Amino acid sequence: MTDVLIVGAGPTGLVLACDLARRGAAVRVVDRSPAPPRTSRAKGPNPRSLEILDDLGVAEEVLAAGSDPLPMLKYRDRRPVAEADPWADSAPSPDARYGRGWLIAQWRLEGILRDRLAGYGVRVEPGREVVGLAQGRDGGDGGHVDVTYADGPAGRARYVVGCDGAHSSVRKLLGITFEGTTAEDQVMVCGDVDLADGALDRTRWHQWFDEDGAVMLCPIPGTRTGWWFQAGPERDGRGRPLAPTADGFRRLLAHHTALPGRALTRAELLSTYRVNVRMADRFRAGRVLLAGDAAHVHAIAGGLGMNTGIQDAFNLGWKLGLVLAGHADAELLDTYEEERLPVAARTLDLTSERLRATLEAIRRPGGGLDAAITPDTTGLGVGYRWSSLAAGGPAPGAEQPGPRAGDRAPDAPCADAATGERTRLHRVFAGPRTTVLGFGPGSAAVLRETADAYGGDADVRVCRVYAAHEDHAGAEPGAVVDDAGHAAAAYGTGASGDTGAGTVVVVRPDHHVGVLAPADDARSVREYLRRLHGTGRSAERSPGMVDAVR
Repeated sequence: MTDVLIVGAGPTGLVLACDLARRGAAVRVVDRSPAPPRTSRAKGPNPRSLEILDDLGVAEEVLAAGSDPLPMLKYRDRRPVAEADPWADSAPSPDARYGRGWLIAQWRLEGILRDRLAGYGVRVEPGREVVGLAQGRDGGDGGHVDVTYADGPAGRARYVVGCDGAHSSVRKLLGITFEGTTAEDQVMVCGDVDLADGALDRTRWHQWFDEDGAVMLCPIPGTRTGWWFQAGPERDGRGRPLAPTADGFRRLLAHHTALPGRALTRAELLSTYRVNVRMADRFRAGRVLLAGDAAHVHAIAGGLGMNTGIQDAFNLGWKLGLVLAGHADAELLDTYEEERLPVAARTLDLTSERLRATLEAIRRPGGGLDAAITPDTTGLGVGYRWSSLAAGGPAPGAEQPGPRAGDRAPDAPCADAATGERTRLHRVFAGPRTTVLGFGPGSAAVLRETADAYGGDADVRVCRVYAAHEDHAGAEPGAVVDDAGHAAAAYGTGASGDTGAGTVVVVRPDHHVGVLAPADDARSVREYLRRLHGTGRSAERSPGMVDAVR
């Protein structure tokens, strides 16, 4: 029996599959399409998604296949009137390696993730449409989902995750509502096009905004003449939008730009986009869960669609992994909805707000898509302080430097204590493990207790963070030296080596802080790890308590 069946092989499903496969879970990925779609819908990962792709080991390949986001050149009445670079001031910082997002065609990103997944022995199964789901109990491992396909034999899985887009069959089979609105008057036609070589400067994202419509052309990285084409649609005599065609794209190009229609030599993957703002009322029904567009859709302003799905998958993957391994009760899966549903709701509000700001901006000459870009769209500020998995820390409203439980765990450059080689905290966190960081000499006892309890558990690691002036001779394997003080600054621990005091931080596998506590609060660390990983090597788990269904 398959551990997890993932329905949908877009970025959300592929990230989830890679995360589960590296944990040793038996994963299947099916997709109704007969072949991987060659589409460039999403324009690339934001900084938080790049951190996730880094953890999965594919960030360098993604960076090599794409490009920096481009300055925006804006036109009115065919003439350039303004240029803006909303990322000009974005740069890597000690606590965030990726200061800006990255341009890459969605089909190229999906190809990189499929290759990564194949390295774990898992390949996407195309042409497999799910038409039936039935949850049951088999008296063995506690339960299963029987899956019926449009063609071919049925299957069985312990869990099913619907990553199959806004028209999700999985969501519909569960009877989960998808409440919201569709703005029929907010319409855009899209496609991948080729322009004659040299027709436009490929170092700019060109945007023509006129009173009677718009055309936007952004070069597709890794191609010589390929461009993303977006435009207001042509309309018939009654003002109704016309379906996109290659000739229609040529007419739009000639009407709004200084280019002749014949400069557009190819147009394919044509589609009509309407602004949908919808969200499922729940993300879990027993052993079936929803992620990505299957759970929420929103305005494209800010580029958060694919990114929110990737971040859904990273939140869910480690929780499924721990439940499947028998370390945690299936109640842990409740925290997926607890954490990600409010994030989705906030994303719907944020993108609708950014769309309104953009529509207002383009009414004026010089306005453009840069109005959609704000610090909120980086994803780095998303956290879960309200979560039942956020333990310890000061009372709400209390002043505290550094992150709180539930926040994204900051990165920081440091050095390996044994070798002196450069590394960083996110490299320490990398891989499907929970990390316990210890700042200051006072943390040694908690780290030692954790190592004794979980030293044989590949899912938990400890890392002593030494201040630059501390003696780290004979440091434990995996320890690092905070030689520039960036880690202490990021986590608000101050000069942690000055006294016997210290701080302990439990970092979840998805790089969020679970516990941030004084070093003498071993109980908080112990209880938190017990919830996620059992009691360690001495654990005696009752089969009846493992993998139960709510």
